[in-house]
Amino acid sequence: MNTKKAVVLLSGGLDSATCLAIAKSQGFDCYCLSLDYHQRHIAELQAAHHVANALGAKQHKTAQLDLSLFGGSALTDNSIDVPQMPSVGIPVTYVPARNTIMLSLALAWAEVLGAQDIFIGVNALDYSGYPDCRGEYVKAFQAMANLATKSAVEGQKITIHAPLIEMTKAQIIALGTSLGVDYGLTVSCYQADAQGRACGQCDSCRLRSAGFLGAGIQDPTSYM
Repeated sequence: MNTKKAVVLLSGGLDSATCLAIAKSQGFDCYCLSLDYHQRHIAELQAAHHVANALGAKQHKTAQLDLSLFGGSALTDNSIDVPQMPSVGIPVTYVPARNTIMLSLALAWAEVLGAQDIFIGVNALDYSGYPDCRGEYVKAFQAMANLATKSAVEGQKITIHAPLIEMTKAQIIALGTSLGVDYGLTVSCYQADAQGRACGQCDSCRLRSAGFLGAGIQDPTSYM
């Protein structure tokens, strides 16, 4: 019996965990892919492992690619401070080409698996400063994927799913909760400590906290 396969990009954060739960609820066998790009902490990668297990992923792989070689982001260069206040324009927490790199790796694995579906938890409402979190970008990558892969050219078209793209953080949390996501397993903080405890001050922490408040759901985040 053939089952649908999907590659799900899994950072270990709130959004990607919800995205995995959505893919699973749609009947996909989920193959989760994380990226160790030498970010500030590995707590989110440990969280990704726990989330993949909890939500019944068929497989979970972590690719290694050292983006600190280039720097250019507060998440890959320790000489750049993580901002404690909301930024104007594209923030310094943007990692150059990260989503393009991750989607490309997911595309390669999908082709090997014979999967035609890739899920990514980008969100344009909360992260509108990031150019690679917009709907136009997702559509453009999907068009490229269907021109660049042997499987697509031979008729197995690729679909890039971004189910959270127009949702608020509160809506994401409410949906994920209804799908059984344990958000206590997730790590969203840009500068979490070794135990995965959040700083409570960075932009990601503020958005996460406001989301739980807006959803009327108790925040399970562990703070420093």
